[in-house]
Amino acid sequence: MSLSARLQALGRPVLAQQLAHPTVAGIARGDLDPATFRGWLEQDYLYLLDYTRVFARLAWQAPDGHLGYLVDLAHSTLHEELSLHRELSEPFGAQFDSAVKSPQCEAYTDFLLDAASDYGRGLAALLPCMWGYSELGKALAVNPPADPRYRRWVDTYADPAFAELADRCAAMLDEAAPDPAVAEQAFMAAMRHELAFWDAR
Repeated sequence: MSLSARLQALGRPVLAQQLAHPTVAGIARGDLDPATFRGWLEQDYLYLLDYTRVFARLAWQAPDGHLGYLVDLAHSTLHEELSLHRELSEPFGAQFDSAVKSPQCEAYTDFLLDAASDYGRGLAALLPCMWGYSELGKALAVNPPADPRYRRWVDTYADPAFAELADRCAAMLDEAAPDPAVAEQAFMAAMRHELAFWDAR
């Protein structure tokens, strides 16, 4: 079993906790309080700004074979994913300019930026976001919410193209071959941050 596959297996119990979280369950039903989702979307926007910085910091250390992909990920996160995020958030009235990081967002982004100072540890730390959202999207798409606002969010992360991004990041982690114990610690810490982030407002 590859390192990334072993980490994903270890992370599945925390992924199940995410699926059971009231915020995710409300998205799945399509009846989540719009004000709750608006607050979460504002926090996710702030998170994605720093996620871009994580890709950039990793790109600076990357071997030649990974460099272009990480630069592309930083660019697409900043210019494409954040643009899509604004579109998805518009029906909820999200106000990004006045948003301030919650404790959950601050803790997670501080952790990621610190982890990215080491290439292998940083790759392990960023994987739970891509892999986890891909898995959540696929799970919620089995019985998608009727509300089109929540349905569009689910469809975004259930897209096979998003799963391909997660698979590529997993492959880069395997190619980087960091110390397995270090990778496991970083991956599981990020999984716990992912779970806590559903309470971010």
